Order: sequence, then structure tokens, then C-alpha cells
Amino acid sequence: MKAILTGLMAVSFLAGIGDAASGAAENDFKVLLAKHWQISKDFTLAVAEAMPAESYDFKPNPDEMSFGQLMIHIAKANADAFSRVAGTEELAQPSGTGKQTAIKFLTDSFDKCGKDFAAITPAQFDKMFDIPEGRHATGIEVLCWAFTDTAHHRGQAEVYLRVKNLKPPKYRF
Repeated sequence: MKAILTGLMAVSFLAGIGDAASGAAENDFKVLLAKHWQISKDFTLAVAEAMPAESYDFKPNPDEMSFGQLMIHIAKANADAFSRVAGTEELAQPSGTGKQTAIKFLTDSFDKCGKDFAAITPAQFDKMFDIPEGRHATGIEVLCWAFTDTAHHRGQAEVYLRVKNLKPPKYRF
């Protein structure tokens, strides 16, 4: 799933380079990413809904985050990445990790990311940002990271569901 998403982002980005002089690539990319961000939101929330509330503290092994912690992590990482690029305030992480808390935070995070993304300028896409481990990335790379990180952790959450003998929602694209 991560490879598919990364490939989609790369192909859409490269396909739009030829239109860069007219500004069409930025607009096409923004329309495409906004569309798929909504799909990611809907699918991630479906995965979150599939786990019963009483299993939000479930961990497949002691070294993993609980399912609830994983949902909060997805929401926080997304909000932080989009806020960094857009220059907006980050969302405060809730204190709990229960189902209602996690689903509300996921919803709020995806919605805030969508609003932040709509306001991001071409200059912010190109701006360099400090990222972990002393590295640097452009705004567009930070957003691509958020997209792939969401897919990675959502896939991890689907494994948690399967370990609990629950069928994950059908993949949507």
C-alpha cells in the first residue's frame, strides 16, 4: 500500500512538471491530493470504526502502540506535518486514546490538514523544512511523507484488526 501511494504521488508530481510554467501543475496536484486526502480520511476512519471500543488498548505485542495510541499517532503526525508546511498552529493531542477520543481527533486532524493544504502556496511547497534526524525536506516532501506515513500506520492498524479476527474495511482508492 505504501509503495502504491508513493508511486501515485511521484507519478502525479512528475506528470505535472511540464505544466509548471502556467501554474496548472500546482492546481492539478492540489486537486488530486485534496481528493485522495478525503479518501484517506474516509478509509482511516473506517479502519478506526472497525475496532470495538473495548479493544482500543489492544497491542499485538508489548513493543507496539495500542490500537488507540496508533490512531492518535496518525492524527497527530498528520496535523503536525501539514501545520509545519502551512505555518499554522498544531493541534493539541488529547490525553486519552479511547475510541471516541481517537475518532474525534482523527476527524479534526484530517479536516485541519485539508484546510491547511488548501491555503498552502507554491512558495510553501518549495520551502525547506527541518525534519527529524538533522535532515531537510521541501514542503511537498513533508506532505508526501504525511500521506505515506498515514498509509503505513493504517496498514499496521489493519493487522491489529486481523489479529483480533476482525475483517478490515475494503481498501478504497
